[in-house]
Amino acid sequence: MMRVTGISKRFKSYQSPADRLKEICFRKKYHRDIVALEDISFEVQEGETLGIVGQNGAGKSTILKILSGILLPDAGSIEIDGKITGLLELGTGFNPELTGIENIYMNGTFLGMTRAEIDEKKTDIMDFAELGEFIYEPIRTYSSGMLMRLAFSVAIHAEPKCFLVDEALSVGDAYFQQKCMRKILEFKNTGGSIIFVSHDMNAVKTLCDSAILLDKGRVLDYGDPKTIIDFYYGMILKKSHMGNAEVEVVKVSDRKGGETSSTSTGEVKILSFNILNERDERISYIESEQTVKFVYEIKSLKDLSEPHYGLHVRDNLGVSVFETNTYCMGIKTPPLKKEQVAKITYKMKIPLSAGNYSLSVGVANKGYDRGSFEEYLLMAHDVDILKIISRDDSIIYSGVFNMNPKVSVQ
Repeated sequence: MMRVTGISKRFKSYQSPADRLKEICFRKKYHRDIVALEDISFEVQEGETLGIVGQNGAGKSTILKILSGILLPDAGSIEIDGKITGLLELGTGFNPELTGIENIYMNGTFLGMTRAEIDEKKTDIMDFAELGEFIYEPIRTYSSGMLMRLAFSVAIHAEPKCFLVDEALSVGDAYFQQKCMRKILEFKNTGGSIIFVSHDMNAVKTLCDSAILLDKGRVLDYGDPKTIIDFYYGMILKKSHMGNAEVEVVKVSDRKGGETSSTSTGEVKILSFNILNERDERISYIESEQTVKFVYEIKSLKDLSEPHYGLHVRDNLGVSVFETNTYCMGIKTPPLKKEQVAKITYKMKIPLSAGNYSLSVGVANKGYDRGSFEEYLLMAHDVDILKIISRDDSIIYSGVFNMNPKVSVQ
C-alpha cells in the first residue's frame, strides 16, 4: 500500500548561471519559482493500478521521480509498505561504458537487491530482456529499445511492492511492449501496486482501477479512469477550440447513475437520441451482426457554415471500439442556420461481441487536417447504452468483433 500526502515541489529558474552566484553573494532573489507540484495526495492499495494523466508539463514525471527517490519533495510525506522500482527516463541508473551484465549488477544494487539476489535472478533478467550476445556489449552501443528491454527486466525482477511505469515503455517494439504488459498484469495479479503514466488513454482505461488528472502541478480530478479521461479530453478540446464562445467542461450523471462529462459552448443543443432497428422501432438491445440506426437531433443556436456530426461507440471499460464523423467520412454537410434543427442518422451493421456499449455524439464546425475542427461545439458522452447479445447461428469467438473468417483446410 502507498499513501502520498500533501506532496509539493518547486524549482528555481535562473536566466543565466551567473544569477546563481549573484543570489548567494548579494542575498537577493535572482530566480523565479516554478511550481511543479502543489499539495498532491492519493492512495494506491495492494493489487491496484493508479493512472496519472495530464498534458506535457502537468507534473507527471516529477511525481514519479519523487516516488522513486530521484527527487526530494519540498513538503509532504510518502508511506509505502515495501520497495518501489520502475521504468522512468531511459538510462537512469545505468553506466553507458559498462556491459549489459555489469549494468544488471549496478542497477540491481541501486534498486535494493543484494549480490546474491542478482546472482539468483541474473539468468531470468537476461532471458526476459532477450538481448542475446549484446548483453556482453557496452550499453552505449544499445538502441533506445534495447535499453528499455534491459531497464524493464531489471526493475520488474527486483520484486517491488509498487512499480512505476512512464512513457519510456513506448520506445520498445510492439512484441516487447506486449510482453511487458503481460508481465505488468501478472505483477498486479500477485498483489503488486502500479502507478501508470501514459498518453495512451485506452491503456489507462484498460489497466487502471483509478486515475488522477494533473494540470499545472495540481490534482484537477481523482476517480474512475473513464470519467477522468472524458474530462481530460474535454480540456484538450477546450484548448483546441478557436471560436468566440467559451467551451465548458462539466460533469453530468449518466444513464447508469454514474458520472460522465459533457463539453459544450452552449451554441448547440441536443434534442433527442434514439436507437432504431431496420423497421424504425426503438430498441435497447440487438443480436450481434444486426443493422441498427443511431438517430439524433440537434438544434443550432447560431449560424454554422460547415457543421459536422460525430458518433463514438465504446465498450464497458470506456475503450473506443469505433468513432468517426461526417468530416472524416468525406461527407459534405449543408450549412445550419440559427434555430434550425438537424437530424443525423448513422446506419450500420454491428458485428460486436456480446456486452454493453455506450454511445456518444459530437458536433463541430469547420473541419481541417485529419479530423480537427476550428470550433468544438458539443461532445456529449454516454447519451445511451446499447446491449448486444450473441447470435445462436454465429461462430464462437473471443475479442471485440466478429471478423467473419473464411477458412479452408486441405
